[in-house]
Amino acid sequence: MAKRYLITGGAGFLGINLIRFILNEGEAVTSLDFADFDYPDVLNQVKVIKGDIRDKGVVDRAMEDIDIVVHAAAALPLYKKSDIFSIDIEGTRNVVESAYRHRIERLIHISSTAVYGIPIHHPIFEDDELKGVGPYGQAKITAEEICLEYRKRGMCIPIIRPKSFIGPERLGVFAIFYDWVKDGRSFPVIGNGKNRYQLLDVEDLCQVIYLTATKEKDIVNDTFNIGAKEFTTMKEDFQVILDCAGFGKKIKTSPAWAVIFMLKVLELLRLSPLYKWVYETAPRDSFVSTQKAENILGFAPKYSNKDALLRNYKWYLNNLSSFKESSGISHRVPWKQGALKFAKVFF
Repeated sequence: MAKRYLITGGAGFLGINLIRFILNEGEAVTSLDFADFDYPDVLNQVKVIKGDIRDKGVVDRAMEDIDIVVHAAAALPLYKKSDIFSIDIEGTRNVVESAYRHRIERLIHISSTAVYGIPIHHPIFEDDELKGVGPYGQAKITAEEICLEYRKRGMCIPIIRPKSFIGPERLGVFAIFYDWVKDGRSFPVIGNGKNRYQLLDVEDLCQVIYLTATKEKDIVNDTFNIGAKEFTTMKEDFQVILDCAGFGKKIKTSPAWAVIFMLKVLELLRLSPLYKWVYETAPRDSFVSTQKAENILGFAPKYSNKDALLRNYKWYLNNLSSFKESSGISHRVPWKQGALKFAKVFF
C-alpha cells in the first residue's frame, strides 16, 4: 500500500525533484509551501497546500493522514536574520511538534553541511564539532537540536546533511556561472582552484531521502553526511562546463585575499548576491565523508561533480527562455548579478 508523504518546501528546487522521485516510486504526496506550486507535469498528482510552516494551524492541517514527513523547507542565507531564525528554527519546531502529535511514522530532516562552519580538517565526519557560520549555520544547528530532542522522545528522525546540491530546476548562484559560460566568457575562481570542493546531484539526494524513508527505523534513525563520491579540484570540475560550451575558454585563477575583500565590499554595498559563506569557503577544501551513509543506508551516488554540473548546465540551456532574474532568495530563479555583470566584460 502506498505511503503518503508530506514535503515541506515542496515548491522549491529540492521539493519538486523529490516529489517527482517519490511519485515515480508509486507513493502519494502532499506539498506544503508558501510559494506557488507551478509544475503542470505533476500538479494533478499532488495535494497542494499553500501555507507557511510558521503557521501552526496550516502545519496541523497538512499533517492529516500523513505517514512520512520530509522537512525540506528552509530560509536561505540571503534572508533577513529574523526570517532565517523564525523559518528554520520556529518553523522546524512547528513541523516536528505537529508530527509528534499526529504520530507520524518518521520525519526526515534536511539539514546542511553549513553546520560544520569552516572546518580545519577533511573529510568531515558526522561527529565533528558543529560551528555554524552566520545566522543560517546557527539556525541549522538549532533545528537539528529540536530534532534530537524529539528523537529522544521516541520519534524516528533521520537527519541528512547534504553538500551543495545541483541539478534540474537549480539556478541561484550557479546561474551566474552558467550565464557567463553560455556567452563565451571565461570564469574566475577564488584562489588557485586547486582546492577540492564536493558537490551533490539532487537525484542522489532524493535517493538517500527515500532510503531513510523505507529502510528499518533502527538503522536510519541517525545523522548522515551526503555528497558526491567522485570529485576533483574546483578548477578541473568547473572546467567541464566551459569545455561543453565550446568556446575554448578556461577557468581563471585569482588571488583569494583580493577577491574576497572586493566581494565583502560589494556585499556591504548590496551590489553582489554572493554572501560570506559562498566566497569564504570557495577557495578552501570542502568535502565530507559519505562512508556512514554508504555502509548503513547503501548510498551509491550516481553522479560525480562533473556529471552533476553538466546535467545542471544542460537543463539551464534548455530552459533559458523561461527564466527571469530575481532578487536572489530562491534556488529556483537566477540571482541578480549586480556589479558582477560588469566584471563579465573582462573575461
